[in-house]
Amino acid sequence: MRPVHPAPSAQPMLIGARLRSTRRAQGLTIDQVAEATGLTKGFISRVERDATSPSVATLVTLCQVLSLPIGSLFDAPVHEVITLDAAPRINMGGTGADERMLTPRSEARVQVLRSRLEAGATGGAEMYTINCDVEVLHVLSGSVVLHLTGEDIALQAGDTVTFSGQEPHNWSNPGDTVAEVMWTIAPAAWSGSS
Repeated sequence: MRPVHPAPSAQPMLIGARLRSTRRAQGLTIDQVAEATGLTKGFISRVERDATSPSVATLVTLCQVLSLPIGSLFDAPVHEVITLDAAPRINMGGTGADERMLTPRSEARVQVLRSRLEAGATGGAEMYTINCDVEVLHVLSGSVVLHLTGEDIALQAGDTVTFSGQEPHNWSNPGDTVAEVMWTIAPAAWSGSS
């Protein structure tokens, strides 16, 4: 039997989108990258669209200008699916709430929670804050009230409110039916990023 040697993939390596998103995240224009690298704007544009493949030396130069580790261009994307049934239950301190974390614990950039709030459920007796920059509350079904200092915001199914997690707040389900909501917290409350 002849040994089988690995063969290159027939699929080209698509790195352009990662280069483009890194450039944009740093607020750099193609003109600025062209000037810093000595490459033409057209060439950089073609690389970002995966219309051409740069040499190793050119790729190293681009990555140096973008402060991007060259190896990160070739890392496989990481995807983790968490089904609602398998999502871990967490306790954010409320009563009458079944809360599940839909994002991996290792994800520090964002945290998504789904809460099933029984009639009469509350976030507790006092206002609280969360160690994050922003919270987004989206009502999937039923109704909830978001309590802020000096203001109550009544939300129905389909409504979404965005506010600072550092603003004292609380919530309640004053209705007589179950409400389901999604909380998005960025960065994740335990990330230490805010």
